[in-house]
Amino acid sequence: MFPSQGLEGPSSESKVDVLHSEVRRTPSFLKHEYDLRNTPSLEESVRHSDIVYNLVGRDYPTKNFDLEDVNVEGAERIAEAVAKYDIDRFVHMSSYNADKNSKSEFFRTKGRAEEVVRNIFPETTIVRPAPVFGFEDKLLNRLASASNLFTSNNMRERFWPVHAIDIGTALALMAEDDSTASETYELYGPRNYSTAEIAKLVDREIIKHRRHINIPKRLLAPMAQAYNKLIWWSQSSADSVEREFIDQKIDPRSKTFKDLGIEPADLANFTYHYLQAYRSSAFYDLPPATERERREEKKFLHVIDDQ
Repeated sequence: MFPSQGLEGPSSESKVDVLHSEVRRTPSFLKHEYDLRNTPSLEESVRHSDIVYNLVGRDYPTKNFDLEDVNVEGAERIAEAVAKYDIDRFVHMSSYNADKNSKSEFFRTKGRAEEVVRNIFPETTIVRPAPVFGFEDKLLNRLASASNLFTSNNMRERFWPVHAIDIGTALALMAEDDSTASETYELYGPRNYSTAEIAKLVDREIIKHRRHINIPKRLLAPMAQAYNKLIWWSQSSADSVEREFIDQKIDPRSKTFKDLGIEPADLANFTYHYLQAYRSSAFYDLPPATERERREEKKFLHVIDDQ
C-alpha cells in the first residue's frame, strides 16, 4: 500500500486505518519506506504483494513536487512496478471529476493518471471518491476552522460528500472480489450538498458562526498561489480556487457503492461526531444539534386553534 498525507478528499490516514482493520483476515501487510522518484524502492515495496493500493495523491503543489510529479508520474512508476512483478491486483485512487480536459490542474492530472495506469496495467481498478468527511478531513474541519475565511464562488459548489469509513470498506471489499478488476467506481454519498449548506450544518453543530468573505476569482487565485508558496502546509492554492467553480459530475458508466453492496452514510448524521471538539467549553457537552432542538421543542406547549 502506498499511502499519502495529502489526499483528494479522503484523508488517507482514515482510509488506511479502516483498510487495516477490514483486511485483518489477510496474512500480512507489507510496509516499506519508498521514494516516489526512486523506482527500485517502489519495486521493492510491491514485489511480494498480492494486491497493491496506490493512495498517493496531492491537490496542491509544493517546492519539491508539483501535481504532475505526484498524480501522473508517481502513479506511472507504481503501475510499472506492479506490471513488472505481475501483481494479481492493482487499485488506483483517483478523484471525482477526473478529466484530462478539466479547467482544474488537479482534475486534469488525475484524468491523465487514469489513462496512464490503465495502459500499463489494464486490470487496474480505478476508484473516484467524492469529497471525503471524517477525522482530520479537508471538508468539515476546514469549514469549522476560523482560518477558512475567503471563498470565491459564494460556496455554491455542489457535490455528494462521502464517509471515509465507507471508502475504506469499499477498498477492503475490492481486495476480496476479483470481479472488481478493470472496473471504475464512483464512490459518493447519498445526498447532494452545496458548500454553503454544509457550512450551515457545521455552524449549527459547533454553535458558532464562521464568517466567509467572497473574493472574485481573478483576485483570490493569485493571492492563494502566492500564499501556497510561502507556507509548507496545505491551506489554499490557485487550483483549489478554480475547483470551487466545478460541481461534481457522476459518470453513469461507472459502478458505485450499490454494486459493492454498501449503503453510504449521510454527512448530516456525523457532524456531531467529528465537530464536537470545535465547540467552546460552555457548550461542549450539549447533545447533537438535532437532539438539542427536539429538547427545546418539548419546553413549549403548542396550541392549535382550528376554529
